[in-house]
Amino acid sequence: MDLFGGTLDDISEEMTVSDDEGQVEDRSKAFTDMYSIENKTQKQGAGVQATPKVSTFQRFSVDTNESLHFEPYIPEEDGSEHVLGDDDVFLTGNQSAFDESKELMEGRTAQTESDTPDAYCTDCQTPTYVFQKLAGPHKSHRVILMKKAAQEIKNDINKTRSKLEEKITQMENFAGNLEEIFITVEENFGRQEQNLEQHYNEVLTTLAHRYDLRASALEDEKKLKLESLYNQLIDCGRTLDTNKEQIEEAQALYRDENKYMFLQTVMPIMKSIEKLAKEEPDLKIAASLEFDIPAADLSDVKQMMDSINAVPAPSAPVMNPQIPNSASCTSLRVCWSLFSDDTVEYYELFSRPIFEDITVESDLEAVKVKVKETHYTVADLLPNAQYEFWVTATNTTGISPASEKAVYMTVPSPPVIKPRECTSCPDAALVRWDSGNTNPVDSYTLEMIEMGAESSKATVTESIVAIPTCESLIQLQPGKCYQIYVRAVNIGGPSEKSESFAVTTTGTFFHLLEDTAHPCLSVSEDGFTMFYTHDELPLSEMAFSDNTFARCVAVLGDLIPVRTKHYWEVEVDPHTEYRIGVAYEDTQRNAYLGGNNTSWCMRHVLTPSRHKYEFLHNGWTPDIRITSHPLRIGMALDYDQGKLSFFNADLGQHLYTFRCQFLHFVHPCFALDNPGALTLKNGTSPPNYISFV
Repeated sequence: MDLFGGTLDDISEEMTVSDDEGQVEDRSKAFTDMYSIENKTQKQGAGVQATPKVSTFQRFSVDTNESLHFEPYIPEEDGSEHVLGDDDVFLTGNQSAFDESKELMEGRTAQTESDTPDAYCTDCQTPTYVFQKLAGPHKSHRVILMKKAAQEIKNDINKTRSKLEEKITQMENFAGNLEEIFITVEENFGRQEQNLEQHYNEVLTTLAHRYDLRASALEDEKKLKLESLYNQLIDCGRTLDTNKEQIEEAQALYRDENKYMFLQTVMPIMKSIEKLAKEEPDLKIAASLEFDIPAADLSDVKQMMDSINAVPAPSAPVMNPQIPNSASCTSLRVCWSLFSDDTVEYYELFSRPIFEDITVESDLEAVKVKVKETHYTVADLLPNAQYEFWVTATNTTGISPASEKAVYMTVPSPPVIKPRECTSCPDAALVRWDSGNTNPVDSYTLEMIEMGAESSKATVTESIVAIPTCESLIQLQPGKCYQIYVRAVNIGGPSEKSESFAVTTTGTFFHLLEDTAHPCLSVSEDGFTMFYTHDELPLSEMAFSDNTFARCVAVLGDLIPVRTKHYWEVEVDPHTEYRIGVAYEDTQRNAYLGGNNTSWCMRHVLTPSRHKYEFLHNGWTPDIRITSHPLRIGMALDYDQGKLSFFNADLGQHLYTFRCQFLHFVHPCFALDNPGALTLKNGTSPPNYISFV
């Protein structure tokens, strides 16, 4: 009896090596019981084999022709209490548990405890054996294969490393901020030292000037006093000389014995002496011995001295750079710093939006708001808009110089997913969206939620961050349904979630590319049906471009660029001539499909005698006759095998297979050679008769 690639006989025979015979019997019985239950469950499931639930999200580059190789993603553990989920093994009560136990058993390499351990117990954090999960000390623990355990530990290490790198980045930013603060403090100290020196120099200069003025005034006053005293001394000397001369003249006359001469000259002399005797001598000093000492007016010096101890006007504040995730769509948290001991009563914050048109920006007046703190939340702003801020500090002495201007950004608006441009297959999905913002954003984040009946509350299953463009190619798990959301991210933070978009990975899903359609073709609103009406347009009214078909009335489909297996169907009318197949994106637009080496198609031609079917490539077709006219044609594309197969989907009949190694990604192509319609049916699982061999 087969069991996961082996036999029960082999397992029982190998386990007889164990020393504990009873334990061997229990384990052998456990393997037999597990197989029996699984076999019963598979019969009840009508032969449908469940796929192991492995989360396999990954992002891929769209602009490549290389095959995509998908590696499973092992969820990281956050250290919280473990809840049994999709990756747990040996669960009971559902099919997925047995599928996972099968996966564990298929990876088993150790048969006895003497062999190298092939499993790992996450609860005990020790190596163990797969068979100890059934009847050993790890029966109730979470046991996984060594390879998977190593991958989980690596993921934990990567997560820890990412956190450390984030902390290092934060410390580097903090160190840069400290360096800026250090430079600012040094500049403020130099400015204050220069201001103090300037004040003292002004005081000393003023006092020296006052000294010079006072000394000059004293010198002038001394000079005047000395000149006055000198003049008075000269006058006194003159008077003494005159009196002395009169006395000497009188004495000489008195001694003269000639009486006659005495009488003739004595009278004038007597009158002169009498006159001198009558004059009062001026014995008062002409100059005062005291100097005038005016009151010294030092009020301006005192004011200058007081100004040294007074509160100076604040230094210019420093605007802080925007903190990540500190904004919303309509508000910004603005912060600044004052790296000095200045006293500040309040700040005045100025703001103004930044526009690409400089003339509009210059005409706008700045909005001013008075703030007490060194931070403020500005509201009523536009989403994903840039604003410049600057601030001044004010106290009783005056207003500081304005700070340097800093640019802040509000959070972007939610992106808009474009459903007509989203494609998928059982292994992956290509999601495209519009930014929804005028200004560019830094990146986008795509969030996926796996929808299922078992989950009572939908939570984000996986996120892809730092997406630079408006599209993302992601790997998904076959047979699942996902809700996709997109957020736009800038320095302010992530936007709100976009409207959800549902992706089902049951089959290949795509739309018709309307921009490639011939002007005579019309594409339905849902993007699945093409019409070629009887009302043909004149050639002058046809609008052609480099991307539209010019000769063949055709259109391309937007197939996801993933080198895997694809299947889709087309509903046709037996009375309509058509061409359906695949073509390279750069296939010639002025040629017929199948008429060159870049397209492969099935052609239906109506002749008077029969329905003719051709399978064209490079203008050549094999001689094939089809008796049952298909109404629903299935196409199976296998990149790995290099095959394009056509089927009558109603009968499950194989029609033809092209064998070619497709060098580039191909697109489904559809053409009508006469008026009619073709309807695309996709997103369904390949039928059982389809074999990608």
